[in-house]
Amino acid sequence: MIAYIEGKIDRLTPTNALLDVGGVGYDIHITLLDYTLLQGRVQCRLWISEIIREDAHLLYGFVEEESRAFFEKLRSVSGVGSGTARLILSSYKPKELAQIIAGGAVDLLQNVKGIGLKTAQRIVVDLKGKVDFSAYELEGNGDLSGTSFGPALASAQDEAIQALKMLGFPEPAVRKAVKAVLSADALLPVEEVIKQALKRL
Repeated sequence: MIAYIEGKIDRLTPTNALLDVGGVGYDIHITLLDYTLLQGRVQCRLWISEIIREDAHLLYGFVEEESRAFFEKLRSVSGVGSGTARLILSSYKPKELAQIIAGGAVDLLQNVKGIGLKTAQRIVVDLKGKVDFSAYELEGNGDLSGTSFGPALASAQDEAIQALKMLGFPEPAVRKAVKAVLSADALLPVEEVIKQALKRL
C-alpha cells in the first residue's frame, strides 16, 4: 500500500496533480481545496488512498493526512463512492465536516452534488462513531449556529468549465451553471466558481 507520494509537480489542474517522482509520473486525483493549496508550489507530498478495480488503478491524494483519513471514512458509508467523497472534501475541510457531523447538519451535506437526504443522514449516523471530535476543537459542541462555511476556493471561466467536465458533468449544464455564477460576480476565483456551480448542477 502506498502511504504517500512526494515529487515535483509536473502538471496541476483543479482535479488532478501529475507528480514526477524519479522520472515516473503519477496521475493523482485531488480535491478543489487541495488544488488551492498546491498552486504555486514546485514540489509536494500527497497522502494517498489507492482504489484498485478490475478496470483501473486509481490514486487519490491529499495535502493533509486527516483529509485522506476522512476520505476513507466517507467511502465506508453505504452509497458514498470515491467521486462523491472527493466532492464532499472539495466543499468542506475536515474540521468543517467534523462540525457538520457532530451537529447533525444534514442540510449542509445536501449542498454537495449527489448527496440526497438519506445519504446525508447516513453519513452523519455512520461517522458519528468513527470521527474523533476532540481532535478538531469544535466550537459549541457541534452547534452550527454562527459557524461560517465560507469558500476556500482562483480565475477563469474556461478552467472552471474544464474542471467540472472532468468531474463528469455534461458540458451544456456546466456552461449554464458557470455563466450564472459569473454573471453574479465576474471576479470570483476559479475554485469558488467551481464550488458555486456545483450547487447549481
